[in-house]
Amino acid sequence: MRSRMRWRASLALAALAAGACTAGAATMSVQVKSGQLRATPSFLGRVVAPLSYGDRVEILETKNPWMRVAGPRGQRGWVHGSALTEKKIAMASGSRDAQTGASSDELALASKGFNSDVEADFKAKHRNVDFTWVDRMEKWKAAPEAMQAFLKDGGLKPAEGGAR
Repeated sequence: MRSRMRWRASLALAALAAGACTAGAATMSVQVKSGQLRATPSFLGRVVAPLSYGDRVEILETKNPWMRVAGPRGQRGWVHGSALTEKKIAMASGSRDAQTGASSDELALASKGFNSDVEADFKAKHRNVDFTWVDRMEKWKAAPEAMQAFLKDGGLKPAEGGAR
């Protein structure tokens, strides 16, 4: 009799625990105009799939500041936490174009303390410096394949991968 009661209590606890695990699956929204789902938790990791503003992703694992997620089309990979928000982003049509948030580059700089005010202050204090080449370099983009080749050719292996 007691063993049957213990068995039922154990079964009930297991059912509750299983329900709590599935109910705790967190979903977040992509808050950058365009993001990348990567094979490894590194900005140098191979891009698995693109992510768009408002995409919902399920958090599978956290390795701060990176999160392993299941994307909206079932693909799995890593995305930097700064590209995600807990808010559910509702896409709606309107009479004019809306700002869709910060780019992933802007978020990366903001996490390091840079913003437009800091940049303006620096330029004001260094008026004699020509920023033409800096402005040009900011527009250059390196293809992920080129970055991978550079790392491989140089024998570089980032801590979290990407150059395999």
